[in-house]
Amino acid sequence: MPTLTELMWAVVGLLFTIGGTFLEVSLPNAPWFWFSDGLRAEPLGITYQVGAVLTIGCLGGCNAAVLSQIAYLVLGLLGFQVFAQGGGLDYLSEPTFGYLLGFVPGAWVCGFLAFRRSSNLELLTFSCLCGLLTIHLAGLVYLGLLFVVRSQAQNFLSGLVQYSLQPLPGQLIVICAVVVLSLTFRRLMFS
Repeated sequence: MPTLTELMWAVVGLLFTIGGTFLEVSLPNAPWFWFSDGLRAEPLGITYQVGAVLTIGCLGGCNAAVLSQIAYLVLGLLGFQVFAQGGGLDYLSEPTFGYLLGFVPGAWVCGFLAFRRSSNLELLTFSCLCGLLTIHLAGLVYLGLLFVVRSQAQNFLSGLVQYSLQPLPGQLIVICAVVVLSLTFRRLMFS
């Protein structure tokens, strides 16, 4: 049975994940361009959704992180427009749905590892990387199964590139931010 604190973190995680779905990750342009082009935000082509999943694992632990992601999936499948392209049961046929399913084990792995020892930069980085790897593995398994069912196995490689390899550099940048923020908040809250 989850504790009240875990339920609170689960609600926070759910709200973070929903908000992160619609917030695009951007970085400022290089400083040497500021005088000629001004300070501009360069979009990375991803959202903060995965960052939200990993953040709640680092801050709330595995139970809260899993609860938040199960609630996110249930809301989306019930038709609430919380997924990037809407919601509803039709989303089960989307190639990206496996990655959404991967949020549950990815959140658990990240939360479990993040609380194995006292927090430090290395531990939180490792837990986030393992959580991200879990999300991608689940997404790729689902993608492979989906393409086999559709008799489009030849499209798996393009799906691998589009849904795993292209967003990976941006997701690694987001992990850097998640680790620093999580370490800062954990030291403030738990010390």
